[in-house]
Amino acid sequence: MFVKICGIREKREIDWAVSLGYNAIGIVVYPLSKRFVPTNKAIELINYAKGKILTVVVSLNYRDVKDFENISDFVQIYEYVNLKGLIYATDSPPKYQNFSYLLYDSSKGSGKFKEIPEWVIDFRDRLIVAGGLNSKNVKDVIDYIQPFGVDVSSSVEKDGKKDFKLMKEFMEYGVRRNRDV
Repeated sequence: MFVKICGIREKREIDWAVSLGYNAIGIVVYPLSKRFVPTNKAIELINYAKGKILTVVVSLNYRDVKDFENISDFVQIYEYVNLKGLIYATDSPPKYQNFSYLLYDSSKGSGKFKEIPEWVIDFRDRLIVAGGLNSKNVKDVIDYIQPFGVDVSSSVEKDGKKDFKLMKEFMEYGVRRNRDV
């Protein structure tokens, strides 16, 4: 099971993610996000993560991520662009098929869980489910959808910052019980 933690803003959060078995980190470069990381800091975090964990630069549009296309492992955006390493984020069936992974997030970054439609099952071999996942509901989502991966952010935060204990609980009580699926 592929597990991405989004909204990383500090090197210690990268270290926590690596030690807990996460596969990728998301660095948000969308200026209006509360998890926004400026360009210089994003580059610093990407360089720090190299060789330890996959990096995903996240925004709503290509304009914000284009400068990271060649230094991060993936870019994740809510608009379709034909490029290698694209995690295409959507809440409706995609019109295009040329993307590395499809990230389904009906919450559009709000962190509120909503029912997952059946059409996503058609993409399960490259589907990453996001949006309101936590240590209590992620097991059921994995059992039902059997996606390639899951993505977490707000439910592993305390007072607006990533929390090691919550990150660990997400992996231990939600994801790891499904690692053999």
